[in-house]
Amino acid sequence: MTRVKHTSKDIDLIARMIHAEAVGEGRLGMLMVGNVIVNRAVADCLDFKDVRTIREVIFQVQGGNYSFEAVQKGSLFYKPARDLERNLARELVKYWRQHPSKYALWYFNPYGECPPTWYDQPFAGQYKQHCYYEPQANTCASAYRF
Repeated sequence: MTRVKHTSKDIDLIARMIHAEAVGEGRLGMLMVGNVIVNRAVADCLDFKDVRTIREVIFQVQGGNYSFEAVQKGSLFYKPARDLERNLARELVKYWRQHPSKYALWYFNPYGECPPTWYDQPFAGQYKQHCYYEPQANTCASAYRF
């Protein structure tokens, strides 16, 4: 069983992204960030109606910029994927989900405390430096599926 259709190239993309965005937060921090990527591919709502693949999620442009800062600025994202992160990516596409990223479609790493909302979406929780945000109630049922 898998949560999202994927190829080996998608596994590498997730692996590179979770390394670039959260390597300093360890295994669990990388899984949390990666879960948001998978959630976006599964969600058919809000900013993610037109993204159905991992590649589309990773390279999505919103407001003139890539959704993930690592794509635009991150030298770590452009290094080859490592086995550790590939294994985590495989867990993510198959089954892994955990609070606070379980239903989250957004995350960011603020300079201070996590704000109560991010782009008008409610705060779901924090893991180390990243704040996670779920869709407002009744706006994205597909984010809460498997």
